[in-house]
Amino acid sequence: MPLRDIDDLERLKKINAALVSRVERSMDQQGNAFSLFQTAISLENRVRNRTEELHATLRRLEQSNTDLSAAKENAELANLSKTRFLAAASHDVLQPLNAAHLSVSALAEVQTSDEGRKLVRQVERSLETMEDLLRTLLDISKLDAGVVQPEIGDVSLEALFSSLRSDFLPEAEKKGLSLKFRPVNVVVRSDRTLLRRILQNILSNALRYTRSGGVLVGTRHRGDTIRIDVADTGCGIAEDQREAVFEEFHRGTATLADAGLAGGLGLGLAIVRRMAAALGHPVTFSSKVGRGTIFHIDVPIGMAPAEPATASADMDRPRGYGLFGTKVLLVENDADVLAAMTSLLERWQCQVRAATSTDDALDLLGDTAWVPDIIIADQHLDGGDLGTSTIAEVRDYLGRPVPALIVTADGSEPVAKAARAAGIELMRKPLKPAQLRALLAHLLA
Repeated sequence: MPLRDIDDLERLKKINAALVSRVERSMDQQGNAFSLFQTAISLENRVRNRTEELHATLRRLEQSNTDLSAAKENAELANLSKTRFLAAASHDVLQPLNAAHLSVSALAEVQTSDEGRKLVRQVERSLETMEDLLRTLLDISKLDAGVVQPEIGDVSLEALFSSLRSDFLPEAEKKGLSLKFRPVNVVVRSDRTLLRRILQNILSNALRYTRSGGVLVGTRHRGDTIRIDVADTGCGIAEDQREAVFEEFHRGTATLADAGLAGGLGLGLAIVRRMAAALGHPVTFSSKVGRGTIFHIDVPIGMAPAEPATASADMDRPRGYGLFGTKVLLVENDADVLAAMTSLLERWQCQVRAATSTDDALDLLGDTAWVPDIIIADQHLDGGDLGTSTIAEVRDYLGRPVPALIVTADGSEPVAKAARAAGIELMRKPLKPAQLRALLAHLLA
């Protein structure tokens, strides 16, 4: 073959190879483009599916939020209804409970046998347990609902300690325990009623879980606060129980079985934590198992100068004053309470005239030969009458400030304020007859 033809053939081969290479590259590019196209379609489908899933999830979340909001609103309404129900029910239950207390007290005075007195005491203990349970449940309900508004003022610790000593000394002596309060001439800033309840519950627990030794209550200055210490020589609190003791219905475990103690409701320290939170008083404790526990309550120092405790601190203790011949105007609309109170007062040799409303009370005063020495009235009477108003009208009719006492199951602060403003003593139902008798003697003295 001529050389020229060979050169042309080689050139053609190169051209053919170049064309083939270009065609192959073009096919590869088309293949890649097609692959990218397929990938894009696949991604688009996946994005669409994920978007639809996200929209569905958002719709479910919106529905869940709506349901959750509705459930929260229902729960709040239910909690409010529960609080109102307990408040209303407590008044209805406290009325017959008060009548039972008064009737049992009257029954105790006519018992001549040891067996009869023993049975009466058993009934009294059962009634006291019912009262404690009811009041505790009501307190928890009010605290959880946030309806308790503390009334902060100056509180004398000496007077408060004197009152607590009067309450708990008989229980301590019965168990063979010592109960000591270190003298303290200081005033703190707190709500007297709530602070007293806090110390009551801590003292009750301390005596319940102490078998030997006793309980000591003292104070320490810590800057602008007073630390109240309640120390006992009881069983102590284990490290893993430090938070659990403040939970509802939590009670000591080993102590009850070992000591044969009568367990409480397990609500005392739960109430303590809630009341302390409402007051802003930190409550802490230190404890050693088998050696005892010290509870600490930090309370701001008051501004007023401390005053020595007065004789009124002893009002909780029964006195031996006689009420013979005392004329009592009793205003009460509950038939059972009226009958029980009348029976009890008559057992104390009082002359009782009973009414159920303001008009009834004024009608009883038509006999000018009979003028009451004291007025005892319920706050909520028939026809919407209020005991405080009834007492005011009776005093106005007689033209003199007759000593008066409101006895009510209504624990609200407005009632207490109204009584204080009118110079009327106030006692909560159920009554403790010994306290009633002591207060009547005090008012008549």
